[in-house]
Amino acid sequence: MLALPRWLGRLRPVGAAVALVLAAHAPLQAQGFRVIAHESVAASELPAATVAGLFTKQATKFPDGAAAVPVDQPVASPARAAFSTRVLGRRPAAVEQFWQQQIFSGGGTPPSQRPSDDAVIAFVKSTKGAIGYIGGDGPAPAGTRLIAIK
Repeated sequence: MLALPRWLGRLRPVGAAVALVLAAHAPLQAQGFRVIAHESVAASELPAATVAGLFTKQATKFPDGAAAVPVDQPVASPARAAFSTRVLGRRPAAVEQFWQQQIFSGGGTPPSQRPSDDAVIAFVKSTKGAIGYIGGDGPAPAGTRLIAIK
């Protein structure tokens, strides 16, 4: 459920509607995580459904046909909680359960995990086609490309 700020109730109806539309279309990077990719990845913007498909391995390639190598953070990571909830539509524990079922049924293995933002950045920088997420906001770390989620 979208938590609304207190000041929203004090706006006139038209102003409140505009504020809701703007809040709903705020970039996901401003909400606790940034999606980054290897600098060779052509995309600078991807639909959330496409990114979700890459991280659930329902898709293995970027829209341009290049191979994708997703990398996750640990279940307890705040960045993973934000990413899982907003992009995958599930809490990290539910994503872990999904992967346990996939492994048990022979349906695949989860993306590799790295223990920190720095480790994800290092993996993404050194792995062609890599895509991951890190906490915070700001520009892409050197050697990576920031991917806007639409």
